[in-house]
Amino acid sequence: MTHQFLQQLIEGDELYTRVHKKVAPDESQGWTIVLMDRATRFIWDMQCGRKDRKLFKKAIALLCQVIEQTGDLTLLTDGERRYGSLLFELCSQALRNGKRGRPKKTLRKGVKVRLKNKGSQRHKRGPKRPKYQAPYPEHPDTAQPIATTEMHANHLEAFHTSLRRRCAAYRRRTNMYAKHTGRLQERLDVYGMVHNFVRVHFTTRQVPAVALGVLEYGLSLNAIFFIQTIA
Repeated sequence: MTHQFLQQLIEGDELYTRVHKKVAPDESQGWTIVLMDRATRFIWDMQCGRKDRKLFKKAIALLCQVIEQTGDLTLLTDGERRYGSLLFELCSQALRNGKRGRPKKTLRKGVKVRLKNKGSQRHKRGPKRPKYQAPYPEHPDTAQPIATTEMHANHLEAFHTSLRRRCAAYRRRTNMYAKHTGRLQERLDVYGMVHNFVRVHFTTRQVPAVALGVLEYGLSLNAIFFIQTIA
């Protein structure tokens, strides 16, 4: 990706399916993390595996590469705090203001994280907590133009519904699940490639890669098979 992006509004969420056999969700290898740009519907990452720190860190590491190419990036999640914590761990910077003492760490300038506060319901005691919150301190020069109504992952939830309909491994109440994680990841790689570079999205009326500016026109399946790669 050699382009310079002005703004990225990315939604992050997880999708679950079973692999090989039915086990407890904490032990399942079928958790899938998806990071998708809201404006263009471009999928930055789809990784499957066990829902642990390693899986989240792999997805956030790719997101850090995107941050290097943009001046404004916002990550919206559904309440999973590991998105924000790992992003803060990998992409934080020391805020040097000339004062004595250890400088305070913040997210990089232009980077924002908003997550849904699952405990936002009103309790018997105390005021109602905000529905969305910033889990970690942000740079004071970072603009805050996000309205509360825009803090959601609805587009990614719609993508999950489409993925369950198109990919049998994610279809509920069926025995057509993946036999192991490697096969499931292969299906995700193929699905992500077709979604980003071949299929025209029905809402934007464009191929996501074209809408993002990565390509001038969408590719065909035949063109993808004829692409030469260096081993």
